[in-house]
Order: sequence, then structure tokens, then C-alpha cells
Amino acid sequence: MSNEVDNLLSNPYAASLVYVSVTVLSLIVFLSCFELVTRYKCWSEIKKGNVSVAMATSGKIFGICNIFRFSIESNDSVYQSLIWGAFGFVILMAAYFLFEFLTPVFRIDDEIARDNRAVGLIAMIISVSLSYVIGATVIL
Repeated sequence: MSNEVDNLLSNPYAASLVYVSVTVLSLIVFLSCFELVTRYKCWSEIKKGNVSVAMATSGKIFGICNIFRFSIESNDSVYQSLIWGAFGFVILMAAYFLFEFLTPVFRIDDEIARDNRAVGLIAMIISVSLSYVIGATVIL
């Protein structure tokens, strides 16, 4: 099976489709994980026009995709890229919990659910910024 995949990945067009497909599927799974741990429902809040949730969610989307960008660029196979991308996601998720823990004055999720845009913006910037640091560690 891996021979067929390796042959498929030798074609740059097919490789591009495979890497994008794996990243999109991973993005869906990882966003679902974030949905499980937040106190609000991302997509229903976004549908209601909650800009803070949209900012926090877009930061997570960018962060996950950016980690995969580094992972794809620095690994030789789609399997290695997936493993390093998943590892990077785990670190990003841990950072999310750390961010929530280090702000004892208020609950991040509650503020984002109330459409506190300052908190939503900070959450977005943290996800984006940390994805660059995490991505840099993926290429070691």
C-alpha cells in the first residue's frame, strides 16, 4: 500500500492534492476537538454574528494550517507530515489550556462567548503566533 502512495506522491500535482486533502481532513478533526473543549459552540456563535468567536476560531484555523505548512515543508512523507502536524496540534491545544489557566481574573471562553472582541483578538493572535513557534520546532 505504501508503494502505491509513494508512487502517487512522486507526481507533484497528485502530491499537492494529497497534502491538501490530509490537511483539510486534519483541520476538520482538530477543529472538532477544539469544539469539544470550548464552553461555546463555535459555528452556532459565528452564525449569530459573534465576532470574538470568529476571530478565535480563525486564529485556530490559521494556527493548525500553519503548523501543517511547516510539517509538510520539512518532512519527506505524508505520514511524517501528519504525525508532526498532529503533534503540533497537541502543543497548540496545550497552549490553549495554558492561556485559559493563566488568566484567573476571567474565563477566556466566557468572555469570547459574550463577544468580548479584545479577548477574541488576543486569542487569535496567540494561536497565530504560537503556530510559528510550534512550526519552527517541527522542522528540527
